[in-house]
Amino acid sequence: MSNVTRLRHVLPLPANVVAATNALDAAVIKAIDEVKAADLPQRLLDAILHAHAHAEMAGKGRCAAG
Repeated sequence: MSNVTRLRHVLPLPANVVAATNALDAAVIKAIDEVKAADLPQRLLDAILHAHAHAEMAGKGRCAAG
């Protein structure tokens, strides 16, 4: 994610990309707050996000792991 973060601050990006990444940031922050409020381990959120990202990329044939 750090490479993506760096790109967002260095490259001029279209407004729709900036809006989408800002919305994603806000959603992740909200999810982290909800996990903390429910006293769940943050690793659970990590696992859920990773699984969704992996499934999305695998479904599009972009996942290196297969």
